[in-house]
Amino acid sequence: MDSPLLSSFGTSGASALPLDPDAIAAMLRLPPPPRDPLDLHIGEITEGTPVRDAAVLVPFVVRSGQLNVLFTQRTPHLAAHAGQISFPGGRVEASDAGREDTALRETEEEIGLARRHVKVLGTLAEYPLPSGFRITPVVGWIEAPFETQPDPYEVADIFEAPLLHFLDQARYQRHEYDFNGRHRHYLAIPYEGRYIWGATAGMLMLLARTLSPRGTVYP
Repeated sequence: MDSPLLSSFGTSGASALPLDPDAIAAMLRLPPPPRDPLDLHIGEITEGTPVRDAAVLVPFVVRSGQLNVLFTQRTPHLAAHAGQISFPGGRVEASDAGREDTALRETEEEIGLARRHVKVLGTLAEYPLPSGFRITPVVGWIEAPFETQPDPYEVADIFEAPLLHFLDQARYQRHEYDFNGRHRHYLAIPYEGRYIWGATAGMLMLLARTLSPRGTVYP
């Protein structure tokens, strides 16, 4: 049976993508796409830097026949990444059963989304940061309706955006800057006045490539 979501992608150049949970899970089981030489935004954890494992949930939300991605916006007073747009997630705790458990636990703590609403489809390739964080993006499928209750200390806003927007690799912007004596690179992908950048944009690019025919850039 054809996925009822395919019509949502009819004008994207991606109409052949079978975007239903089983098909996405199958894509996530494939070997990760090759790294592009231009992917200078992907940091390397240098030798001697303590590695801190973390996991985030990349939430796919089915709402009104459309597949969206759910994001959080961090509160402006936080010491780290204040005001940035991100996925719910955090550090791996010793009591976690695995990376999926970390992502689901952190999502419950940050936005109050009960794990019973999330069907885990698989994971993307690990995303390392020069700071030593090694992030595992866990992809989850969520059917509306559901309730959220954001932690007011950490989360200023929760919003959704169409997955289709992030599958278009031509939308991504490459930037570079100098920070603390080092030259840095990062990706950004704006959406309706919001500025999604850094590791979140990098993981979205990885998602776009994972759900694309290898080597394809959407028009």
